[in-house]
Amino acid sequence: MSAKTTEADAIVVGAGLAGLVATCELIDANKRVLLLDQEGEQNLGGQAFWSFGGIFLVDSPEQRRCRIKDSYELAWQDWQGTAGFDREDDLWPRRWAEAYVAWAAGEKRSWLHERGIRFLPNVGWAERGGGVATGPGNSVPRFHVTWGTGEGIIAPFVARVQEARKRGLVELCCRHRVDALTLDGGTVVGASGAVLEPTSVKRGAKSSREEIGAFAFTAGAVIVTSGGIGANHELVRRNWPKRLGTAPKHMIAGVPDHVDGRMIEITEQAGGHVIHPDRMWHYVEGIRNWDPIWTAHGIRILPGPSSLWLDATGKRLPGPNFPGFDTLGTLEHIMGTGHEHTWFVLTQKIIEKEFALSGSEQNPDITSKSIREVIKTRTGSGAPPPVEAFKQHGADFVVERDLAALVRGMNALTEEPLLDLAAVEREVVARDREMDNPYTKDAQVTAIHGARRYLPDRITRVAAPHRLLDPSAGPLIAVKLNILTRKTLGGLQTDLESRALGADGAAVPGLFAAGEVAGFGGGGVHGYRSLEGTFLGGCLFSGRAAGRAAARG
Repeated sequence: MSAKTTEADAIVVGAGLAGLVATCELIDANKRVLLLDQEGEQNLGGQAFWSFGGIFLVDSPEQRRCRIKDSYELAWQDWQGTAGFDREDDLWPRRWAEAYVAWAAGEKRSWLHERGIRFLPNVGWAERGGGVATGPGNSVPRFHVTWGTGEGIIAPFVARVQEARKRGLVELCCRHRVDALTLDGGTVVGASGAVLEPTSVKRGAKSSREEIGAFAFTAGAVIVTSGGIGANHELVRRNWPKRLGTAPKHMIAGVPDHVDGRMIEITEQAGGHVIHPDRMWHYVEGIRNWDPIWTAHGIRILPGPSSLWLDATGKRLPGPNFPGFDTLGTLEHIMGTGHEHTWFVLTQKIIEKEFALSGSEQNPDITSKSIREVIKTRTGSGAPPPVEAFKQHGADFVVERDLAALVRGMNALTEEPLLDLAAVEREVVARDREMDNPYTKDAQVTAIHGARRYLPDRITRVAAPHRLLDPSAGPLIAVKLNILTRKTLGGLQTDLESRALGADGAAVPGLFAAGEVAGFGGGGVHGYRSLEGTFLGGCLFSGRAAGRAAARG
C-alpha cells in the first residue's frame, strides 16, 4: 500500500454536521482544510441527514406566534433540572450549557436564518417533563422543526464546503479512516490511517472496510468530529450506567453502522480525556424498520400523550412515564421490570393524530418542502403514509377489532406469552372510565386535556379524549416498543473554544473536538438528560466554536 502525504491548515475528522460547520468556519478564515471521513461522499452530513431536524430555540418568533411565553431564565431552569449536573468534572459541561442556552435565546435563530434555514410555524413540545418545575423537561414547547428536516439543516453547510472545494480551500478525503493522531512533542500535528476501497452503497448502508492504501496528513490543527457510539452495541453495553439497571441484551439501532466510536479511544491515546461515558440517551419507543437501511435499523415513534403504556406483563407504567414526557426516567423504570420491551395500546383515532416517526425519510412532506403535502398529511384524515406503512408492514404492530384478539396478537410477538387478557382489560377499562369527565385523578388523562389547551397540539398532535374500547375510534392497535440506541451524552472534555483537554485539565496543543464525540460540548453539555432539539444544535454550536478557535491558531 502506498502512502500519501498532504499538508493543510486544519484537518477535520468526520464529515457530519459538526465537521461541516467547523469546516465552514475555517473556510471563512481562508484556511485550507482536509475533511476526512471513513464513509463515501454520499454520506456527507452524517447522522444529521436522517434527523427530524428539531432545533431548540428560546423565545423565538415562532413561539410568540403560538402564544408561548418563554425566556432565557425559564429555559436555563429547565436545562439545569434536566441535566442534573452533580459531579466535580461537570464544570465545563455546565459552562457549555449556560453558553448554549444563551445562544438559543439570542443569536442562534438569526445565525441559522442567514444560512437559509427556516422552521415550521407550529412549535413542538418534546420531553414534557417529570412533574415539578425544578425537575426534568421543557416547561413550554421549544422543538422547532426545520423546513426540510435533517436534509434542510445540512444543505447550506454542504453547499458551502462544495463551493470551497472547487476553489481549492477544501480537500474532501472520503474513505479515509483515521487510525492514529500524530504527535510531535506533545502537540497534535496530523492524522494517519487507511484508505478504504471506494463504495457505491446508498447513504446509511453498511460499507466495506477493505484497505487499498494508507495516508499521513499534517496540519496546524486537528478537529475531531467523529460522532458517538450508537451503532456499537458492545461499547454501549460496556458503558451502560448501573443506575439504569443491567444493559439490555436486545437493542435496535437508531444510527448507521459507521457510528462506531472508534475515534474516542484514538483521541484518548493522543492525550484527550473522556468524561461521563456512562451518560447516554437511548429511546424507549423504538420499532423495527420494515424497510431497513443499516444493521438492526430502528425508528423512533414521536408519540402524542394518549396511548396507554403497558410493561411487558401488562402493568401500566406509572406517572410521569407517559408517552413523550421523560425518556430517561421511563428507560430506568423499564429496565427495573425484568423485561426490555413495552407496549403502546391505542386506537386508529390516536395513531392518525398522534404518531409521528423520527427521521427525514419518514417525513417526506416536510423533507421535500411541500406545503400542500404538509397540510394534506398533517391535518387531513387518515394516518400519515409512513405511519400507515409501518402499521401494515411493521413487525411490531398488531391491529385487531377486539381486545381479546389484540392480546393474542401481542403474545404472538414474544418468545413466551406474558400478557393476561383479564389484567390488560382491567387497565384499559379503568383508563376508559376516567374519560367521561374533563377532570380526573388520572394524571395522564389530565395531561391529555392540558396538551389540548396548546392550540398547535389540539390541531395537529393530540387526539380528542375518547375511550380506547369505543368501536367508533377503532380498530385497536398495539405496538411492541424496543430500546433504540441513539446518542452519547458524555465524551471528550473541551473548554469553551472546543480545545480538547487532557486528564490534567490543560488543553492538548493542536487538538479540538466538537459534536457528539465531545458530548456536544464540554464532554457532556446535557448532563444526564436532554431537552430534545439540542443534539443538532450542539453540533452547530460546538462545531462553530471549534472552527473559529482552530482558525485563530
